[in-house]
Amino acid sequence: MFWTLPTIMTWTRIVAIPLIVGVFYLPLAEPMRNLIATVMFIVFAATDWLDGYLARKLNQTSSFGAFLDPVADKFLVCASLLVLVHLQRADVFVALIIIGREIAISALREWMAQIGASKSVAVHMVGKVKTVVQMVAIPFLLYNGVLFGVINTQWWGHILIWISAVLTVWSMVYYLQKALPEIRARAK
Repeated sequence: MFWTLPTIMTWTRIVAIPLIVGVFYLPLAEPMRNLIATVMFIVFAATDWLDGYLARKLNQTSSFGAFLDPVADKFLVCASLLVLVHLQRADVFVALIIIGREIAISALREWMAQIGASKSVAVHMVGKVKTVVQMVAIPFLLYNGVLFGVINTQWWGHILIWISAVLTVWSMVYYLQKALPEIRARAK
């Protein structure tokens, strides 16, 4: 099921990365570049929910789709964070925490799957909340202005991205604790 509608939607998140980055190299005024990148990020991030819904609704779930979906999410978030660091809208320390956690937990999940213990590091609510907070913080930071004349997206984006960093560490500790019995058993 390589070319199902849900899988194609997942691929769009990966294709979106150079498009979002490229917006910041267009000869447009900064507010217009910010708006275009923000709208693109929101639209592509929304495909994360939609592709999962469609896969279940159309009975088009696949192991490839289950693999590609979190990879696409991680690519989109990590690339956006790097853009924000480059634009000096996000702290490099926050980006390192978030990107480092994604690499560490992906490796942990792969190893746990190889030893047949993937259920011990299944997605948990803390990880889901972390993702939601990131998906709100990033467009706020991409927009980098005042929304509807009252919401300072730069301020809220900074607050939310730091909350996301805390949730990132919390979720990593949670997953490591869940995997610790297997890690100890294999270390003997």
